[in-house]
Amino acid sequence: MHLTNSIHRCLQQTPERIATIFRGRVRHYGEFAARVARLAGALKASGMATDDRVGVLALNSDRYLETCMAVWWGGGVLNPVNIRWSVPEVVYSLDDCDTGILLIDDHFLPMAAGIAKTAKRAPRFIYMGERDAPDGMQSYEALIAQTAPVEDAWRGYEDLAIVMYTGGTTGFPKGVMQSHRNIWSGCVQRVAEAPPIRHGRSLHAAPLFHMAALSRAINQFIAGETHVVIPAFNALEVLETIERERVTEVGLVPTMIQALIDHPEFGRRDLSSVKRLVYGASPIVASVLERTMALFPGVEFSQSYGLTEAMVVTTNPPENHGEAGRAKGLSLSVGRAAWGTSVRIVDELGQEVPRGVVGEIVIRGPSVTRGYWNKPAETASALRDGWLHTGDGAYMDDAGYIFIVDRMKDMIVSGGENVYSAEVESAIGRHPSVAMCAVIGIPSAAWGETVHAIVVLRPGEDLAEEQIREHCRTLIANYKCPKSVEFRTSMPLSGAGKILKRDLRAPFWEGQAKKVN
Repeated sequence: MHLTNSIHRCLQQTPERIATIFRGRVRHYGEFAARVARLAGALKASGMATDDRVGVLALNSDRYLETCMAVWWGGGVLNPVNIRWSVPEVVYSLDDCDTGILLIDDHFLPMAAGIAKTAKRAPRFIYMGERDAPDGMQSYEALIAQTAPVEDAWRGYEDLAIVMYTGGTTGFPKGVMQSHRNIWSGCVQRVAEAPPIRHGRSLHAAPLFHMAALSRAINQFIAGETHVVIPAFNALEVLETIERERVTEVGLVPTMIQALIDHPEFGRRDLSSVKRLVYGASPIVASVLERTMALFPGVEFSQSYGLTEAMVVTTNPPENHGEAGRAKGLSLSVGRAAWGTSVRIVDELGQEVPRGVVGEIVIRGPSVTRGYWNKPAETASALRDGWLHTGDGAYMDDAGYIFIVDRMKDMIVSGGENVYSAEVESAIGRHPSVAMCAVIGIPSAAWGETVHAIVVLRPGEDLAEEQIREHCRTLIANYKCPKSVEFRTSMPLSGAGKILKRDLRAPFWEGQAKKVN
């Protein structure tokens, strides 16, 4: 239950095996381990003490993986910053958990000045890009070259490993705390369900700041196999990389899968090395799954359902994606409880409901978070009597398969990204012309759901839809901004004056079997 143990094992047993491949740059485990030990020393020399938070604001790279291991090797706590956030959101997360060091790459350099200017404590920047370090920043490669290696701090078990920020129900992100035990347990649970491919090469195209992508990377370290990394999802680069590097396993969200199979180069590339395709973050459309399976004959398809607060909750194995499983509708479920995790469907009083009845998914197990950083009230609300309340509405069939049909919490899943309505409403509500607003998710063929805002303006005010979006872009990430805006003169309200969102949602979801996509 020490996340760095996998590096020691690889260094001892297979130092010559390739650890990372990033756009032609290849590093073996012997070199990888040496760089991690030196970078850990550099982080400590830059001020990282035990349990101090270190942020990473960067696209995927081999250096991103080195940084994760180096932070843990040196005894620190990782803060993987959401790469789609605006400067105010980034600064909030850095301030909230007092992050003193921030590693940043070329893509996010334009944000550095704004971060330094507005953060309560301007972080010490380490430049991890491909060019010379800008003035005022330390060079990642120079630090590794100039710093002596340090011994592993051997942090593990209940020691904090990550503070990973997710959307907030009150309009502010929440820092999910995960210990070494939490992450290690979730990875081992996944290994138990789907053993690693021997001498496999796993492609990291989904962003590593996500728990799903980062945990897949940790799994690959535990297995001692090879990481193939690209900066971000690009359908053509995915196809080219699979062909060139003979990738054996790919993890994507459904929107990425659709973009991949729709790309004109798809049929011209040799993808025969792929043995496993893992998808998650949002459900997959049945027609897309059918088409993808036909295009990848003989490839294992599997799905997992999890949260930032709990890495793995359920798994849906390859057999449920075969012809018999699809005929039974099992490919449309999120599977059954993973090994070592208990899952129930409960009512508002926390009592388990009969099979086939919709309630809330609650879970307990070794990968469940200890809570939210500096948010005791939200922690107490989510963790009750030892069970994590997910806010996802679902039913369980007689065989234990879980089918998600609604959300108890006010969240939208668009293209695999979670968007909390309260965050968007908070941003819209800061416009001086807005009297009242509500944000809901509406169906979308391309994204599953899109963000829709319903706005009541103050008397005498006049705004256009694009003005609302422009205002939001200054405060929140672009993917959270409403794709559509509807102006009304009033809202449906309850007797207590609360906006009735179910009434707002109903026309958009009329005639659909589920209230989520």
